[in-house]
Amino acid sequence: MSSRDDIAVLANPRAGRGRHRGLLPAVLDRLGAGGRAVRLLEASSAEEAEKACHRTVAEGVAALVAVGGDGTLHRALQAVAGTSTGFGLVPSGTGNDFAAGTGVPSDPLRAAEAIAAALRDERHHLVDLARVTTTQGDVRWFGAVLAAGFDAIVNERANRMAWPRGPRRYDLAIVLETARLRARRYELEIDGADRSFDGVLAAVGNCPSYGGGLRICPDADPADGLLNVVVAAPLGWRELARLKPRLRRGTHVTDPLVTSYRAREVRIDTPGIIGYADGERLAALPLVIGCEPGALRLLR
Repeated sequence: MSSRDDIAVLANPRAGRGRHRGLLPAVLDRLGAGGRAVRLLEASSAEEAEKACHRTVAEGVAALVAVGGDGTLHRALQAVAGTSTGFGLVPSGTGNDFAAGTGVPSDPLRAAEAIAAALRDERHHLVDLARVTTTQGDVRWFGAVLAAGFDAIVNERANRMAWPRGPRRYDLAIVLETARLRARRYELEIDGADRSFDGVLAAVGNCPSYGGGLRICPDADPADGLLNVVVAAPLGWRELARLKPRLRRGTHVTDPLVTSYRAREVRIDTPGIIGYADGERLAALPLVIGCEPGALRLLR
């Protein structure tokens, strides 16, 4: 049984291709510097990890801490969203987009020290989260960005590929899907207003970036109570190649082929697309995405 003074830790040693694996003992030491008991959650799969997070939050802990990348974050968020449990993030993945968007220190040891200090001083920062409802009525939460266009198609293709391993799999998936690039009809509602369009890109952001620093929704602010929606009109591979370098800076939104909105609630639908949020496979469209202000008590 958990104690309300405990810090429960969900750690993914494979995050960031294992480059921070040796740091975990030091991270746990930093987290426990304030005298609280620190314990690792045991799980052999992503589904077990999520269930373990739900159990420990229901039992009552001072904080749930995710050590890993946006995938680990995504699992932990399902348990802490909308609760009074404090949440800490020690970024050690390849992307860490939610950490970057919410001011979490990029160095894992500094992030752990900041969590311990926040618990000691009894302070937290309220951060917005996005709440997704599927056609089956299931609810999922995300922290950074939901992809529902070409980027989601690339993710789906890459996940079906057994070869090559690592980032090259995504590079190949981009090449293969670029050759098949075509516009789709998107049914899009922004706070009840019809904004349907023909295009190739649709992203809903609570934070500015995804994919390890691609600022797809550069105006997104996880503390303003709103979501940022970015869509793109039909693009050929030449236009896509022209816009891609601008994603790092977020300047693609000034292009006449790109449109941005701010919204409290978004409904999006197009045939054949699986939405991806925080880099994780979510559900087939249609999806309803709402901003939940202050849904997360972030320790940093």
